[in-house]
Amino acid sequence: MNAKYLKHWCVFVAALFLSFTAFARSPAPVVAMGVIAVAELPREARQTLVLIEQGGPFPYPKDGAVFGNYEGSLPRQSRGYYREFTVKTPGSRNRGARRLIAGGRGGERREFFYTADHYATFMRITE
Repeated sequence: MNAKYLKHWCVFVAALFLSFTAFARSPAPVVAMGVIAVAELPREARQTLVLIEQGGPFPYPKDGAVFGNYEGSLPRQSRGYYREFTVKTPGSRNRGARRLIAGGRGGERREFFYTADHYATFMRITE
């Protein structure tokens, strides 16, 4: 390979490397979702929030389990950041479709999300 082509090849490889590292370091995509005030939540969801703040006891064995966020519906965080809690659905014989997702580390919950349709859509909970 002559020097002219080698120079072009090195420039190409360097540009490719730089564009890849810029992509890898880019921030997580912003997730578009609605918001809902605590006062607008169903009564059962407000009760679940109180239980979360108290640290339980929770009525369902899966409450407090890690929520994987596999579909990327919530802002990207490391595994274990999100925990899911069941929101009782009146008349349902099972856990139903409603959930609260609490985000935070070390028992400190800093953000909350509500889904009424089993993770199809989420709303960020505000004060």
